[in-house]
Amino acid sequence: MNLLEVFDANVRKFGDKDFIRFNGHGESYESVQLKTQKAAHLLQEQGVEAGDRIALFCYNSPSFIWVLLGAWRIGAAVVPVNHKLISKEIDYILNDAGVKLLLFDAQLANVVADLQVDVVKITTQGQVPGLIELEQVIDGIEPLTTGVDFSVDEDAIAEILYTSGTTGFPKGCVMSHKSVFMASQIAALGVSMQKDERTLIAMPLWHSSPLNNWFGGTLVVGGTVVLLREYHPLTFLETLQNEKITLYFGAPVSYSMPMKVIPNFSDYDLSSVRTWTYGGGPINEELSRQISKAYKYGGFYQVFGMTETGPIGMVLYPDEQVNKAGSIGKYPLPTVSIKVVDDNGEEVPNNAIGEIWMKAWSCMSGYYNNPEATAEAFTKDGWYKTGDIARKDEDGYLYIVDRKKDIINSGGENVYSKQVEDALLTHPEISDVAVIGTPHQEWGETVTAVVVAAEGANLTEEIIKEFLKPHLATYRIPKIYHFADVLPRTASGKVQKYVLKERFLNL
Repeated sequence: MNLLEVFDANVRKFGDKDFIRFNGHGESYESVQLKTQKAAHLLQEQGVEAGDRIALFCYNSPSFIWVLLGAWRIGAAVVPVNHKLISKEIDYILNDAGVKLLLFDAQLANVVADLQVDVVKITTQGQVPGLIELEQVIDGIEPLTTGVDFSVDEDAIAEILYTSGTTGFPKGCVMSHKSVFMASQIAALGVSMQKDERTLIAMPLWHSSPLNNWFGGTLVVGGTVVLLREYHPLTFLETLQNEKITLYFGAPVSYSMPMKVIPNFSDYDLSSVRTWTYGGGPINEELSRQISKAYKYGGFYQVFGMTETGPIGMVLYPDEQVNKAGSIGKYPLPTVSIKVVDDNGEEVPNNAIGEIWMKAWSCMSGYYNNPEATAEAFTKDGWYKTGDIARKDEDGYLYIVDRKKDIINSGGENVYSKQVEDALLTHPEISDVAVIGTPHQEWGETVTAVVVAAEGANLTEEIIKEFLKPHLATYRIPKIYHFADVLPRTASGKVQKYVLKERFLNL
């Protein structure tokens, strides 16, 4: 089974029902099926064949979905590309994945113009001189007849999803059709999605969770996908109200921002929503209370997973949101196994810390053209080593404390950088911070903070150290401080600590 087969089955069941809503207009299941058949034929005319890769460098739009399903109809794989990347980063991905065709949003034409890799290009959501615009030509293309579609092997590559690249060049996670189908099915089951679901996708579709969990999950149950080209707090609230949204997934900031910047927030009718999901970072207890009060309808789910696992993992359920705020949950999703292990691979008890390992039917096949990294990521018996270090509390709930590669060993003591960063960020004059380890001949590493001070702040090392004394054990308080105007981050917002080490430690 694969998502394309599920979609075609849904056309027979829900033909006249809206599958996509965009800018107030709907496209039925039957209409979208026809567009995917036409997109498939266009790809063939451009030389795309079974086994080829096409890249989608777009904002959210119906064309992303037409071409995604169209590519699968002819046995091609898709490579979603972060629309915030620069040309050099995109060149790496296109070259690494061996991409044959690039679909890109016309608003991104300046970035595409600087690409060095030679690929066939088609534009969407606007015209670019000399190139085909998908929306302009698709109605005139003969559809690829459903009966002669490429037969999709469940083990064939459906997607290559590139990681954020916090440690250098990103790696391509190879997702088979079986993996994508399972990620969609498990997400739908995990939050009890229904056939009348109206799912708002305001986070970028090139991201693995909006794509596989929430777009895919809505497709599986036969619901309606409502697309926002880009997230904006006002448009977000208006769409929730006007489109009678029933399910939304977003980063925590997508919930908190409208509360801060929309003065008449409480005037919006959000009563249609029954499921709020968030990921990309847990919400602390105070923010959880504030959000639950503001978004008073429906239940909240914190979802945790990795691109490499679908992304599928575990859930913090609505009734656990306040008592276990900050946790990623205790119970893995259906078909998922999770354990927390020590350095010897032995499972740790409650009230202990270890690395999260996962098994999931939605897991990637491996890293594209990178057998060494693949072998390093998995145990011999198939556990994926996430690299996330978690604390199990007395009830077995998990709390992320660090990335394994970011743990600092100082004088034989493990210092978890996230714990130190969280303490530093409680200082009102610190707007951003990253904690790294400086090599030390005797101590192994010295805890080091790279601090971005708030505007007008008057911070010194001594002030910060004094502030941290009630919050951290002495060995966890940074001994070395660097001040920066901004921290280097990936396009997804993750701090690139290797860049900081190169800059401040000459590593």
